[in-house]
Amino acid sequence: MADVIKIMLAGEGGQGVQSVAEILAEAADNEGKEALYIPNFGVEQRGGVSIAFLQISSERIGAPKFNTADIVVALSDRAIYRTKQYVGEKTVFVYDSGIDIPQEDLPKEAAKLLAIPALEIAKNELHPRVFNVIIMGAVVKATGVVTDKDAKNAIEKKLGYKFEQNPKLRELNYKAIERGMELV
Repeated sequence: MADVIKIMLAGEGGQGVQSVAEILAEAADNEGKEALYIPNFGVEQRGGVSIAFLQISSERIGAPKFNTADIVVALSDRAIYRTKQYVGEKTVFVYDSGIDIPQEDLPKEAAKLLAIPALEIAKNELHPRVFNVIIMGAVVKATGVVTDKDAKNAIEKKLGYKFEQNPKLRELNYKAIERGMELV
């Protein structure tokens, strides 16, 4: 991949898209990399599609937004339709395999389509609350943009206060990121 890794995450409000982008940016910063995260809410705060533009690089990042992503993660059918315009011939397009969408509506120009059963795993193996962390594990593995150790440290920094109240949440989140990495 290029020196600047351009990641777009999109999903319904409440799916944790912005949290994943924020944690990945924190992990990259902890590794001494440049990280630029731009949340895009617009009218989505009322339950619509939420988009996060994230760029990570070892060098200075020039522009805050981009037209073509290296990896696009779409967590709902509406997010798939909304993000198709950011897919190019080198883009890896990740989506949840449980999304009911006609095959012909997936971006044809993507280098790779990666359907992962994150929601199913979250519901049946872990907990629905860690759906987004499973996705984050898949992004970490697919891009290699941060290490799993730094991703876990960033989760600890963001959710450590919750982990102190319920230590099982730490184990659950760590299992989720590892499970997501196994899916790629």
